Amino acid sequence: MVPDESAPASPTPAAGSPARDLARRVISRQGTPIRIVLGLAITAVGVVFLLVSMTVQTIALITGIGILLVGAAVLLGGAGRNEPDGSRAGSVARIVVRILGVLLVLLGAGMALWPAAGAPLLSLLLTIALVAFALTTAVRAFRPGVDQRITGIIAAVATLAVAAITVFWPVLTLVVFRLGVGAWFVFVGLQLLVRALVRRSPAHHSPADSTPGRRSGMRWLRTIGASIALVLAVALAAGSGSLLGGAPLPLPDAFYTPPAQVPSTPGTMIRSEPLTVGVPEGAKAWRILYTTTNPDGTPAVSSGTVLAPADPGPDPLPLLTVAHGTVGVVPGCAPSLSAAPFADGAGTAMADMVTKHGWVAVTSDYIGLGTKGPHPYLVGDAEARNVWDASRAVLASGPVKVSTDTVIWGHSQGGQGSLWTGQIAASYAPEFTVKGVAAFAPAADLYGLAEAIKTETAGKTVSAYIAATWDKVFPDLQVAAHLTPGSAGPVNRIGGLCFNGHDGLAAILRGSQVPNQIFPDAMMSGPFGDELKAQEPTGPFPAPVLIAQGLADPLVKPAIQHGWVQARCAAGVPIDYRTYPGLGHVELVGPDSPLTPQLEQWTLDRWSGAPATPDCDHLPG
Repeated sequence: MVPDESAPASPTPAAGSPARDLARRVISRQGTPIRIVLGLAITAVGVVFLLVSMTVQTIALITGIGILLVGAAVLLGGAGRNEPDGSRAGSVARIVVRILGVLLVLLGAGMALWPAAGAPLLSLLLTIALVAFALTTAVRAFRPGVDQRITGIIAAVATLAVAAITVFWPVLTLVVFRLGVGAWFVFVGLQLLVRALVRRSPAHHSPADSTPGRRSGMRWLRTIGASIALVLAVALAAGSGSLLGGAPLPLPDAFYTPPAQVPSTPGTMIRSEPLTVGVPEGAKAWRILYTTTNPDGTPAVSSGTVLAPADPGPDPLPLLTVAHGTVGVVPGCAPSLSAAPFADGAGTAMADMVTKHGWVAVTSDYIGLGTKGPHPYLVGDAEARNVWDASRAVLASGPVKVSTDTVIWGHSQGGQGSLWTGQIAASYAPEFTVKGVAAFAPAADLYGLAEAIKTETAGKTVSAYIAATWDKVFPDLQVAAHLTPGSAGPVNRIGGLCFNGHDGLAAILRGSQVPNQIFPDAMMSGPFGDELKAQEPTGPFPAPVLIAQGLADPLVKPAIQHGWVQARCAAGVPIDYRTYPGLGHVELVGPDSPLTPQLEQWTLDRWSGAPATPDCDHLPG
């Protein structure tokens, strides 16, 4: 990728100033050793990138040094030589290359001297430097007398692909960034080193070296090297775009569009239809559309799912009321639209309860995920009303008969939702008798959680979902107007991604590229922070409560959960608190988790009326 230096020198150098002539003579004598040193140094920078884990500041420092060295190589490559035909085009090309070389030196020096300037600015400087080098390579490729224009163009395009990688990953620390930029430095350094050694070799000055075969071999070697660099750079850039772009969202079809006249009573079934995708063996399923309420209490419509035994029979079956976890905040993210609608949360345990124990599981999509929003993300009371109205609709006129006795489950966002569903049961859904409430890694202390993870990747992703929805749910807070600088764009992009499958990875990766916490500390200490605190379910709860927490959870911090449980116990709320060493946020509810059989037995015990097992007096550490 180093600009081509194969143009032959003019046999009669043009006259110049004494200082310029002296410089040309010095570079003519010492140029090759200097090129060797530069090639080794630039290659070393690339190797450090590829092999050493570094902080943003260290990356900026090393990158700046590398760009400065590349700029020096560019300036050295054209020093002391005239274009072979003395053409005006050649002179213009030389001037352009010198200007770009100086720009590279200045950009590199700026990054090296001010590594604490902030990742977005540093990434911008690096992108400009890479584009400048690509222009340098392209200009040199079209310089009079150069016989490897195709190679130069390939190298320029490869450098632009690396520049695209720096745009995709502006925080600088991700592995993809390090691979792309590190490999680029290695290729630039090795090409400079090889050319310098070839120039120094006696064979290079012998008549044999001028044979057509020798020249052709060198040209092919350079072209192959540039082509390999292009393929690798484009692959990384395309892979980055694919990872960050997510998957096309499924579009809600006509089923999710309510009729012109919708009943005003919450919990009224509008329609249902069989669901065949992702249904566990031994079960049958439906998706449902029903009435509920917006966060402000106005009428709304939500969708959901019903999972029942394949042969439910005529009698009412035990009811499992389920609040699902985070799947996103836009209509295409509804679980009922997913290829795996029953995989969320404790999906294995839910399937067992249906197929082995004859229960019916009813899950709300929540408003805004399949139907018109806004989605009340982590707004406890609103989520709970959506959950209750799904069960009420099924109870009144669902595709299968269910009992009025129920156990409530929920994971993560749904864990908070399940606690709220239990908390408002008596006032909102008195027709049901709650036998138990189980929450797995619930976002119970939302304020404490937001504070604890505000600078972490997962925390930034969750914060983006809150910002994308609360600006509509709580317009008086004016959330969008008070985000940290540079957060608005990432919030919009993350808000359009679902939090499952390919989209889930894209959402997390985009969260990793948000340079700052999304909510400034001033917001956390004001009305916005008060609203976060208001989403904490504090009880009382109408039935025994099970809280399950993985001790390796990177999202819902165990210490935050432990503090919430302690506070509830101190307030006289009995809690069955179970912790699971080594399990993360998702692993806690996985099929192989020890929670799975325990949860099933706990649910059956609540149904049979077995004594509860609170352990406030012996909380696990």
